[in-house]
Amino acid sequence: MTNFSWPLMHNNISKEDLRVVIDFLSSENPKLTQGPKVVEFEREWSNWLGVKHSLMVNSGSSANDLTMAALRHTRGEGEVIVPPLTWVSDIASVIHAGLDPVFVDIDPNTLAMNPRLILESITDKTIAVFLTHVLGYDGIDNSLLVELKRRNVSLIEDVCESHGATHNGQKLGTFGWASNFSFYYAHHLTTIEGGMICTDNDELYELLRMLRSHGLLRESQSQDLRNSFLAKYPDLNPEFIFAYPSHNMRSTEINAVIGLSQLKRLDENNLRRAQNLELFFEFLDNKKYRTDFRLEGNCNYAFTLVLREPNFPLRDSVEACLQKKGVEFRRGLSGGGNQLRQPFLQNLGNFPSPETLPVVDHVHHFGWYIGNYPTLTDDRILWLCDLLNTVSIP
Repeated sequence: MTNFSWPLMHNNISKEDLRVVIDFLSSENPKLTQGPKVVEFEREWSNWLGVKHSLMVNSGSSANDLTMAALRHTRGEGEVIVPPLTWVSDIASVIHAGLDPVFVDIDPNTLAMNPRLILESITDKTIAVFLTHVLGYDGIDNSLLVELKRRNVSLIEDVCESHGATHNGQKLGTFGWASNFSFYYAHHLTTIEGGMICTDNDELYELLRMLRSHGLLRESQSQDLRNSFLAKYPDLNPEFIFAYPSHNMRSTEINAVIGLSQLKRLDENNLRRAQNLELFFEFLDNKKYRTDFRLEGNCNYAFTLVLREPNFPLRDSVEACLQKKGVEFRRGLSGGGNQLRQPFLQNLGNFPSPETLPVVDHVHHFGWYIGNYPTLTDDRILWLCDLLNTVSIP
């Protein structure tokens, strides 16, 4: 196994995080499954983000699945416009819900879906746009927000890779009908595994509470909703009314305890990541690599490295150089590149060929990300820039 001098990530779980877990486990008769710590973390996360409701689940993928299930329950059948550059669970969640994914190409400056192409793809079947904020970049477009509202198309934000990034000073994850976050081990804030769904919509929140826990009516906090079911099904035990077919996607108290500890230093860590990225692009050769990404409001846990022009020999030289120096990377950027090239989609529908989305296909072949973490020093970043700038074709 390669020992990387520059790993893709550093351990984001501190000694303090472990100490609070030990203290929690050492308390008298701690409840380990979902309980008051989960509720506390949901409340603190809502306050930090600036939303009315947050619902903790066991992963970001579960957040996607529950949100799409709720969309299907509230809007029925239809199409969801999705990015080709995203994590597989975004697209899979649309398919799991019995909805139809529609792919559009990305904007090279944000790596999110191109707003113009989104609007061109909306039909009378479109019920939602599932927008991924890729690797900490702001993917929001003001004119898109206006048009989606006018056309009654729901916006769902995937903020799994962009905790704390902003658009015009407002945190991403506060613009849509719902937003999803992942607290996976490699992300800005980690609970080891975990996720969050956020919304200002009361009805959606009540539905999500039930869907999180087997579809159980008792999970809803709405007495009117509970009374309506009780009146309709008087023969059922009120504690065991399954209002919707669903799964168990609850989290644990231990995950929430870690999240509460990590939240205290999230803003400080995010500021350092943003500064790191700006330094990286300042000294990276902009004739060889793309440096014109939207940096305002960014909160990137990776250095995005994309060749300016297609060049397979140069690509191979870059990878060989990074491997020789022990710098870990992932080609294709978020989710492994163009999802239309992945086998899981091949027999599921009449999707466009990968080559018809040229911007994401360029990233697929000629883009990478390299780890960006708060403990990086300026001299290390400058060393990396110098290394990349001197790469040449043998």
